[in-house]
Amino acid sequence: MRSNYCGDLRNQHIDSKVQLCGWVDRCRDHGGVIFIDLRDSSGTVQITVDPDQGKELFTIAEGLRTESVIQIKGTVRLRPKESINKKLKTGEIEILAASLNVLNPVSGNLPFTVSIHDEEPIKEELRLRYRYLDLRRERMNKNLRLRHKTIQAARDFLEKEDFIEIETPILTKSTPEGARDYLVPSRVSEGNWFALPQSPQLFKQLLMVGGLERYYQIARCFRDEDLRSDRQPEFTQLDMEMSFMSQNDILSFNEKLIASIWKKIKGVELNLPFPRLSWEESMDRFGTDRPDTRYGMELKNVSKIVKEIGFKVFSGAVKSGGSVKCINVKNGNKLISNVRIKPGGDIFSEAQKAGGKGLAFIRVREGNEIDTIGAIKDNLSTTQIIDLLQTVEAKPGDLILFGAGETKIVNKTLDRIRQYLAKELNLIDSKKTKLPWSFLWVVDFPMFEFNSEENRLEALHHPFCAPHLKDLGSEKALWSQRLKTSRAQAYDLVLNGLELGGGSIRIHDADLQQKVFATIGLPKEQATEQFGFLLKALEMGAPPHGGLAFGLDRIVMLLSGEDSIRDTIAFPKTQQASCLMTDAPAEVSKEQLKELHITSTLSDTE
Repeated sequence: MRSNYCGDLRNQHIDSKVQLCGWVDRCRDHGGVIFIDLRDSSGTVQITVDPDQGKELFTIAEGLRTESVIQIKGTVRLRPKESINKKLKTGEIEILAASLNVLNPVSGNLPFTVSIHDEEPIKEELRLRYRYLDLRRERMNKNLRLRHKTIQAARDFLEKEDFIEIETPILTKSTPEGARDYLVPSRVSEGNWFALPQSPQLFKQLLMVGGLERYYQIARCFRDEDLRSDRQPEFTQLDMEMSFMSQNDILSFNEKLIASIWKKIKGVELNLPFPRLSWEESMDRFGTDRPDTRYGMELKNVSKIVKEIGFKVFSGAVKSGGSVKCINVKNGNKLISNVRIKPGGDIFSEAQKAGGKGLAFIRVREGNEIDTIGAIKDNLSTTQIIDLLQTVEAKPGDLILFGAGETKIVNKTLDRIRQYLAKELNLIDSKKTKLPWSFLWVVDFPMFEFNSEENRLEALHHPFCAPHLKDLGSEKALWSQRLKTSRAQAYDLVLNGLELGGGSIRIHDADLQQKVFATIGLPKEQATEQFGFLLKALEMGAPPHGGLAFGLDRIVMLLSGEDSIRDTIAFPKTQQASCLMTDAPAEVSKEQLKELHITSTLSDTE
């Protein structure tokens, strides 16, 4: 049906006879000659329809609508010098059409323009409803090809490292892993349900017990959780697991993997090894375990300086076990007004969204004089002012923003403000920053965090992370108690403030795994019921092992420069977890429900 692709034609093809197929990107009538931009997956080329080639051919060309599918035959020739289009790879040549066949005309009205010449902003709802049209646009076409190349680059690297790709089940058993499961009823086992996997976590551990040693998978995962720009109910992980490797071995290996992808896709040489930061230091300096280190404004703890001053917001926070922290906005006196920090202002509003009650502030003037509103200035001695300004490295013209209260809320508040101001002040412009790709390992997470609603400990990552053995000590009798405050051999890779992926060294001892289950309030009987297959496997020669999973959608989002993973997925869901194109989720028939032995959703009259 075609002999060449539109985007592949160049000067060396001049005088060649070609046969092309594609979509009409646009038509132009210039003084009796019709020019058609013909587009296929490889690119665009100009077709020239001259009336001298025949009236029938010209009449067909005159009636073409954009996005109609056509086939043309013709001869490649040079464009006139004044008509060369340097923006197109095919811009030096054109095709003189000899015949034109309309394979499928557009009969309805297009909901939006698809042409490469009109990449105008389109409401996302409209793009998702007509996704098949959106995919024709250069932006989405380019993103999906980049996604393919990224997956291929990962596969090439892992193949050379003797990994094998293994598929794990999609229909599995529901096990608590942090998010809600998507459930599927079993037709043949009435009253029982499958769950779609939140991750291949337990299966990849069992592959290590099975002696496979080096596994990977481009894994589909499913989580019923609240959505945002970097979350989807179904998403894709680059999933890996390795036996007989330490945490350092795994981190070093994955640095090389990421570096190989960035080299192949972006042509960028990344500096190895990546920096490492403990979870505790990350929370202290940035207020988050996903820090963006491309710019300053780090959090400074000034609790010791202000803990006894007469300003009760500060002293009261410290006395109650909380803290007082601040960030220094360089040259903030000129950039940020008082109105924005006070109630009703945008910065104040951002603080509230993070759970903070508000922000205190100090403006640094010449001679290290300070200017503020309220009782802060009156309750700070000269020595305390000097200590404060030195701690936050403040100079005249700087604005210091304070958060006070429960440390967790203070961290969240100042982290949000820090990110908000960094965007507004253009501190993360890729052309200006010295670190356009700021990779960072965050390590040594706590094993558990306290769930105040349920009044119990829960695993910070998941209950299969191995603790640091030196935190437990050599006396096994004390392990159950020491587990509660131990660190996990867990690690996350962060890029520009986004978590690319994470993993851990796993527990390979059945007794220790039972102790972890007990710590999160899972009785032995219940643990055996839910995870008996894993516990049995750990008793049968399980090797030390660990792994990691990268969010493939997020990687492609960052590589492509997009702001949402929805623009890296062919058919994504909305933030309401629905598909506008197919109207999924949708009702099913009464007959289908009866076949599945589901009657609870049927009304009494049915």
